[in-house]
Amino acid sequence: MTIFIMLISLSVFLLILLLYAWSKYNRYVILRNQVRTDYSDIEVQLQRRLSLIEKLAALVGEYAKHEKSTFTDVAKARSAVTSSKTAADAAKADNLLTDTLRSLFAVVEAHPQLKASENYKLLREDLNLTENAIAGYREEYNLSAQKYNNAIQVFPGLLVAQVFAFHDADLFELKPNPTKT
Repeated sequence: MTIFIMLISLSVFLLILLLYAWSKYNRYVILRNQVRTDYSDIEVQLQRRLSLIEKLAALVGEYAKHEKSTFTDVAKARSAVTSSKTAADAAKADNLLTDTLRSLFAVVEAHPQLKASENYKLLREDLNLTENAIAGYREEYNLSAQKYNNAIQVFPGLLVAQVFAFHDADLFELKPNPTKT
């Protein structure tokens, strides 16, 4: 009888342990998917930002034919954005885009007629809206990444995370925004 009670107790304990692991696994999958979705939102905005920068570079090119390095920088930025696979890579690409914007804005400052153009004003406004969207999506992503990272790092859940190979999500960190002038 004692062995029978011990077997039942062990079975109940293993069942509870299995249900706990199952619950944690599902929670981690949901959190990881939220991180991926939030990262995807950032990627969409980075592509929009890149498109606006390319338009701005083309507009600048009409006014400043000698600024070939700026167009090279835009090409490098495009390559970096399209090849980024992680949040850390995307942040590096975004920093490269930020540097490119600084170069473009320096050229604009040297050409007052460009700065006064309606096309430039519209592009600048679209770019500011996109920058604000990126900041918002980056904040959402970082909150999701933090929530996911906390979930897989605290005991006893970290044991389940290790068994199923859940890994930390990178935070999305950027340089200051050059369009906020």
